[in-house]
Amino acid sequence: MKTIPPAGLKRSHLVRVIPNAITITALCTGLSSIRFALIERWEFAVGLILLAAILDALDGRIARFLRADSHFGAELDSLSDFISFGVAPAVVLYLYSLHLWKGTGWALALFFSTCMALRLARFNTNMDVPKPEWAKRFSVGVPAPAGTVLGLLSLMMSFALEENFQNFPLLFAISLLLSGLLMISRIPTFLIKNVPISHHFIRPILMMVAVFMAALFSIPWWILSVGTVFYLFSIPVSLLSYRRKKGEEKA
Repeated sequence: MKTIPPAGLKRSHLVRVIPNAITITALCTGLSSIRFALIERWEFAVGLILLAAILDALDGRIARFLRADSHFGAELDSLSDFISFGVAPAVVLYLYSLHLWKGTGWALALFFSTCMALRLARFNTNMDVPKPEWAKRFSVGVPAPAGTVLGLLSLMMSFALEENFQNFPLLFAISLLLSGLLMISRIPTFLIKNVPISHHFIRPILMMVAVFMAALFSIPWWILSVGTVFYLFSIPVSLLSYRRKKGEEKA
């Protein structure tokens, strides 16, 4: 005699669970960064948030590859993003330095988390809005993982310089304010995953990736800090490119 599953539940292959498992791993990874911040293992704390960003970049692609994407997975991904990129970085920076400003420091942490929530909510509501093909190369405002890395820039630079910036909360206040405002802004920014590449450039790009990875394993905090600064300077370029494409479309 067959057992009928309860209403609302469907049988599914185990492979369809993989994307959601990756999302939950990203959530636990981001949340665990707070634990390491509480015991003042700052590099581990930041490293776990960056690992959560890598996992976040993988889960959606794997879901589409396995044809296992769903509304449940999308909602779970948003909740994971808020914890890993909205809550964890704000708490880590507050514990590291912003606590010196007491209530003001906590208000800055709340500001960043709120901006992240607004950014994710706008992304979810605009997900099904039709766009021209060229517009898919741009994001409205800085994406959540990139905003998190921008917010952590000062802390990563302190690791690279091997200096203690804990007594300079102004640096972290600027990082959080800037990244929060960029996330909720309407500034178009490049989406690297959607930038078209000519087949002539594939081999040089792969060689550059090899060099980048070698440097990343040798001097990780320097490479991450410099890469974040380059991304920051790419934002005006993306704005000009977006306006040019939009002008061509109107013409």
